[in-house]
Amino acid sequence: MENAWRAQALLGAEVWSRVIRVENTGRRSAYPETVYALVFEEGGVLWFYTDTDGTQSLSVNPGRLAEEESDFVPLLRDIAPGFTAAEILPDAPARVAAPAGETLPNGCFIECLGALRRRVREGEPIERARLLSCYFDTPGGRRGHTVLTYETPCGLFLLDPGRSPAPRSVPRVWADNPMALARAALQGADVARARWVPTALPPRPALIAAGELTGELGPTEASLPMR
Repeated sequence: MENAWRAQALLGAEVWSRVIRVENTGRRSAYPETVYALVFEEGGVLWFYTDTDGTQSLSVNPGRLAEEESDFVPLLRDIAPGFTAAEILPDAPARVAAPAGETLPNGCFIECLGALRRRVREGEPIERARLLSCYFDTPGGRRGHTVLTYETPCGLFLLDPGRSPAPRSVPRVWADNPMALARAALQGADVARARWVPTALPPRPALIAAGELTGELGPTEASLPMR
């Protein structure tokens, strides 16, 4: 439950999210009998995070977000047939945080969203931001990893918070080339696929005060868990 709380705290109070406890009756399952998870909304899609295997899409009905948020238990069975019941738990304590130097387990997707919100909150002049999900093949099967790409007046940057808190400058001509960015992010890995994830640019503090919002969405992606 602590990792689900940490994930919720990274996203912030402005993001719709619910910490849940899921009962898993599956006999042959990658998940334990009791699963603590975070369900959250990003880019008009519901997502499901566990520290077991990261973040994956939960939505199955595009354009029916409010309906899915009101009853997401049926959606959980698409994640694992043994997910038969879920209970909403209290939100994260106000001061929940990770130990110094420790990242969220299998939390690349959420770490990227948290880093984006933090940079916008601190006043970095981000003009466009997108999550990039990169897929690579391993002896155990295909795996996924998510990084953050964003543009400022100074250029295009690639950020992988789990590896380094510092962004890396990359050629601006790669801004709409997901494979080039994925290869730069996963140096040494054989990238099989790369896709943009729908991402809303968080409102700047001044716009929040004025009651205004701004954002940009990328193409929809619902794929393997992001580790």
